[in-house]
Amino acid sequence: LALTYLVYPGATHTRFEHCLGVMDLASRIFDVVTAEANLTDDAKAMLPPRDTFGHWRQVLRLAALCHDLGHLPFSHAAEADLLPDGITHEDLSRKVIESDEMKSLWQEFNIPGEAVAKLAVGPNHYPEPLTEWETLLSEIITGDAFGADRMDYLLRDAYHAGVAYGKFEHHRLIDSIRILPVGETEIPALGIEQGGIQSAESLLWARYLMYTQLYFHHVRRIYDFHLQQFLSAWLPGGKFGTEVAAHLAMSDVEVNSAMRVAAGDRGMPGHEPARRIIRREHFRMVADFNAADREGEPLAANRLATLLSEKFGPDKVKLDNYPPKSKGARFPVLTRDGKIEWSTILSATLNHVPTFSVEYVFVDPVVLTPARVEVGRFRKELDDNRAARAAALQKEKRSE
Repeated sequence: LALTYLVYPGATHTRFEHCLGVMDLASRIFDVVTAEANLTDDAKAMLPPRDTFGHWRQVLRLAALCHDLGHLPFSHAAEADLLPDGITHEDLSRKVIESDEMKSLWQEFNIPGEAVAKLAVGPNHYPEPLTEWETLLSEIITGDAFGADRMDYLLRDAYHAGVAYGKFEHHRLIDSIRILPVGETEIPALGIEQGGIQSAESLLWARYLMYTQLYFHHVRRIYDFHLQQFLSAWLPGGKFGTEVAAHLAMSDVEVNSAMRVAAGDRGMPGHEPARRIIRREHFRMVADFNAADREGEPLAANRLATLLSEKFGPDKVKLDNYPPKSKGARFPVLTRDGKIEWSTILSATLNHVPTFSVEYVFVDPVVLTPARVEVGRFRKELDDNRAARAAALQKEKRSE
């Protein structure tokens, strides 16, 4: 959540407590999906011997506890720009889990570190292929539809931020999760019983509302931008180190301390963005573009940002553009008559996932007043153009 506490003062929770929560939820999901009464005959044929479940449950719990070890200070804030090309936080998680420092711990559990790393980062980030069973267990943690990671961060962030958006009936959802064969090859995957569809829909809406109302809050977004500016100036070479020792030595504490020092010393690298964060002198939003604004002129935000940059200078303007990325929530559902259908067939909501995107234009507070005048003129131009298009359309319809 990066600097979310500057907007929502209660949001001071740590990634450690989140990882404990993910471990707890992942354990509950494992117990539900492997319960004898919840396994179909097809699922039983796919799974390893039941006497190994205790071992795999322990591997899953350790992977859930360690799944975020590779995150940088302040979480997701500009990770793509602050890590070397081709390196992700999942790569760092794997390096920490498989490091020499962790080997003695895994030996105590009689579990290979590689087994934990596979489940923690998933098949898309581990350099070697995962078995179907390992992929299924990793989905319990990292799954897009109802992974324990997503469930916990929505519930936990909503609680600490003091908002209701992220709440959903997670107990009912977990109780309905099942292992179901998918497709012609009948590869096992996580799905739900039909009675859990409404709970899955509520998770979807919780995610949508949390992103639109909290994660994409305009002040929170601009603090991320200033934080990235500071880190790019303060870090050697503008990047975080990727060696295990360097990664573990850098936390929010070191960054906060450095920011406070830099904010009071003009000669320090990153002084200006640090000052903006510490003294709350952040850029202010002057325009927020929605679908109606983009109708007829999809690049309206870019044009406004260019106009303001030309008038006040590019260092005084910031365009924040996050395009829509949502897609349908597709997973198998065990219907009441024993058939397996896709969720997108049974639920119109899950077939049409609400998209979330932002297009904000920010300016330096020193040019806020004149910038608002320019935005007012720009808005009038957009409205006039929209009205002209509507009139032309009406005229065309009458002529038909």
